Amino acid sequence: MPRAKFQTLTEQMFYVLICLRCERCGMDILDQVPAETHGRVSVGSGTLYNLLEQFLEAGMIRETKVEGRKRSYILTGYGRETLDREYRRIATQAEDYRRIFEKEDRK
Repeated sequence: MPRAKFQTLTEQMFYVLICLRCERCGMDILDQVPAETHGRVSVGSGTLYNLLEQFLEAGMIRETKVEGRKRSYILTGYGRETLDREYRRIATQAEDYRRIFEKEDRK
């Protein structure tokens, strides 16, 4: 059975959505993702614009401004809920890792 779309997020998806907590255009996002992650994560322009289109269709972001070809976006309530859910999933994984290895280290 195929996985439901956006049930989990890739790192790139996660950071693109985080960047959209404030209104930003695509070029700003391309600069902001590596800045927020100290260069650990980057997003290519093709990937970014594909993700933005998918996020728009899913209602996770909304377009705020269009100036010629430049478009700006911001996170919606649904997008924030998706980020919160993903954060809890990642935090649970980290907690499981810690618990499992702490138990093994005590042996």
